[in-house]
Amino acid sequence: MAAYKLVLIRHGESSWNQENRFCGWFDADLSETGVREAKRGGEALKDAGYEFDVCYTSAEREALRGPDRAQQGRDGRQARGGAGQDLEAVLRHPPPTMDPDHDYYTNISKDRRYADLTEEQLPSCESLKDTIARALPFWNEEIVPQIKEGKRVLIAAHGNSLRGIVKHLEGMSEEAIMELNLPTGIPILYELDKNLKPVKPMQFLGDEETVRKAMEAVAAQGKAKK
Repeated sequence: MAAYKLVLIRHGESSWNQENRFCGWFDADLSETGVREAKRGGEALKDAGYEFDVCYTSAEREALRGPDRAQQGRDGRQARGGAGQDLEAVLRHPPPTMDPDHDYYTNISKDRRYADLTEEQLPSCESLKDTIARALPFWNEEIVPQIKEGKRVLIAAHGNSLRGIVKHLEGMSEEAIMELNLPTGIPILYELDKNLKPVKPMQFLGDEETVRKAMEAVAAQGKAKK
């Protein structure tokens, strides 16, 4: 029997998602589709009767996707092809660093939202493993106590940081997490036991056809051109 409930939602499609470009920490606006997705996700939660005591979200407008900052602004298919398809390389090894002469270096490093970070704390690149390592301490130290106090928690964040939480909750393998596609703008419900282990698979809040199309759209992002 579930002791707690947790809702996750990935930000709606950004303008850079639409162009198949890696956003990293660049603060891209939502696309028109993303605005509709965000509204749809809110309506799905309202229709299901969900209310929340605490909401955790990114500092960015699109709501921090795990940065692949050296690939900032590149076409997603080119970036993935350039990085290669070896699982260990994709998951564990960071891409080349983003140097100060990169087009978006100053845009990000001088952003007031990151003003309290030192140059050493603001990474010049991150792998998925790095993103997960950055997300989990916050999960354990900040979010878990709120859940265990009985707070109704919503996390609105980016794809890779959410994948880190999902991997942790479900004990997923590295192979499985690389294949997981979290749809944009679709609320995801977890029912958890007292040890914060899922008592049933993740549930998508929304009609089946909408969820299917959203998952297909995300899966198509970053696929190599034939």
